[in-house]
Amino acid sequence: MSQQTSERPLRVGVVMDAISRLTYKKDTTLAMLWAAQERGWSLHYMEQEDLFLRDGRAHARMRDLTAFRNPDDWYALGAPEVRPLADLDVVLMRKDPPVDAHFLNAVHLLGFAEREGVLVVNPTRALLECNEKLFAQQFPQCCTPTLVSCSDAVLREFHAEHRDVIFKPLDGMGGSGIFHVQPEGRNLGAIIEMLTEHGRRQIMAQRYIPEIKDGDTRILLVDGEPVPYGLARVPMAGETRGNLAAGGTGTSRELTARDHWLVEQVQPMIREKGLLFVGLDVIGDYITEINVTSPTCVREIDDQRGTDIAGLLMEAIVRRLAQRA
Repeated sequence: MSQQTSERPLRVGVVMDAISRLTYKKDTTLAMLWAAQERGWSLHYMEQEDLFLRDGRAHARMRDLTAFRNPDDWYALGAPEVRPLADLDVVLMRKDPPVDAHFLNAVHLLGFAEREGVLVVNPTRALLECNEKLFAQQFPQCCTPTLVSCSDAVLREFHAEHRDVIFKPLDGMGGSGIFHVQPEGRNLGAIIEMLTEHGRRQIMAQRYIPEIKDGDTRILLVDGEPVPYGLARVPMAGETRGNLAAGGTGTSRELTARDHWLVEQVQPMIREKGLLFVGLDVIGDYITEINVTSPTCVREIDDQRGTDIAGLLMEAIVRRLAQRA
């Protein structure tokens, strides 16, 4: 595979959920496609099931893609064609969680393309290493008291100590499977049984952060540098989840001094792992998750602040390719 030069545009593949089912008004992947296309780069569409390995080389059934800024007609796909992934310069891995066996197998296949010189965003090794909830635990100074366990007794002991606790699966997204157990412990046993599958699956427990009422803020990092505005996702009445998918509303805000301190704590490892696009979830003074699979909220921040976050990512991709040349 040849690297990006001034003589030709980049060839950009995207692995994503079905483009026909995305939410036009807020989809972050769509912003990336527009930004790439505006630079004259070609787009090539794949779903996770289109990837395959033949004789040690990664291939895909891919389609040429054109993305439009039209809420009624936002894409056009060409005829499917089987090609080696090494024909591409870049692959954006934008498949949403859950990070299940199918997702991990797809990442492994993309790793074969990386070996042939394709830039995968984010890098496959980081996608395999960085569970979005566990990754944050490498920075305990940034986190509220947290436990990961599948033991009923250990989880109950954590609740007894902290009394107001959030329980959640390690592989969910969009606020799915999150439970708030208050001091009286209502339904604690049933929640633990369900989430741990009767003691067979590790889950996370975190001391409840009351500042969630002011929002769960997504802070985006592009090539390790924070966008100066985050998106505070404020829960709807009666909810403890700020996720937009759970009915939260998003309001952009400037990063605080504490936000910048949190970013400084994670920056060295983000850069070490080569992560180009990362989303920190911050409630009050604490990081609750570090999202590396398919971070979102670009469109909401851009719409409210006039930023061009996907454009910053494309510039970072060009820099990363230039460093390899």
